[in-house]
Amino acid sequence: MESSAANIGQLPKRMLILRPYPPCPSLPNTPIPYPIFSLSTRRFPAFNLSNPTCTRTRTFLCTAKSSRTQKLNTQNLQRESEPEKVEGEDEDDDRDENEFEFSARGGYRGREEEKDYDRDPEFAEILGSCLDDPQKARSKMEERLRKKRNKILQTKTGSAIPMKVTFNKFDFSNSYIWFEFYNVPLEKDITLICDTIRSWHIIGRLGGCNSMNMQLSQSQSDKRPSYDAVQGANVTPTAFYNIGDLEIQDNLARFWVDIGTREPLLLDVLINALTQLSSDIIGIKQLMFGGSEFENWKENLTSEDAGFSVHKI
Repeated sequence: MESSAANIGQLPKRMLILRPYPPCPSLPNTPIPYPIFSLSTRRFPAFNLSNPTCTRTRTFLCTAKSSRTQKLNTQNLQRESEPEKVEGEDEDDDRDENEFEFSARGGYRGREEEKDYDRDPEFAEILGSCLDDPQKARSKMEERLRKKRNKILQTKTGSAIPMKVTFNKFDFSNSYIWFEFYNVPLEKDITLICDTIRSWHIIGRLGGCNSMNMQLSQSQSDKRPSYDAVQGANVTPTAFYNIGDLEIQDNLARFWVDIGTREPLLLDVLINALTQLSSDIIGIKQLMFGGSEFENWKENLTSEDAGFSVHKI
């Protein structure tokens, strides 16, 4: 230990001297000024290349100038490659493009599917001879209608024989209405008959067939029509109380009604509708109001295999 202490005493003594340094300069708080584009000269001010803050701005201007040059070159190449257009074709091309774009959205198919009726040779021949020879043009028009009558006129599937209407102790509050068809009705015919009866029931239930309030039909035809709302509101209402389902057995059918109020106009509306239906769509041989029995109707027949079916009204 003594030798170690002696060695420490022989070491040279050194002193640590702290010298003050000048303070670091603080960065300015003001933002770095960027060059401002001049609207009058349409250019930026001159750059100070010795200022390092302008390096980024100079790079941006070079890039923008290069992009603009490439865009101008591309436009020039496109103009040179396009064929020369005749004056007045630009509007037609724009219209064609708009029509194509509109057809792509599904709203319009375009001009390619339109038929040019002005250039129909058959029409041109008929119209050309209309002034010179009217009789010839008329015969050609009749021939054209005769050839295309299937597309213009629809053949009737009903009966030309008028529908027979009979009454058999009809009671407005509790009776059946019977149908007799020439043939067994198809499914589409049954649907149409049900819709007709349903519409008739709705109109009657709302009081639409009230013969006590016929102001317009009873007014004089040579005068301007007028309607008295107070008079129409004070008329005794008529309502269709209840109706049953349509039952069908082969070519026979029936449905039950409870009209309640004795209203003959309601029956006239049904007869007129069924008369037109019999003439155009399905032939109705007979329509009978009232009665508990009708020809070959079987009360105990409820099997669909035997030709019985019920349809909701």
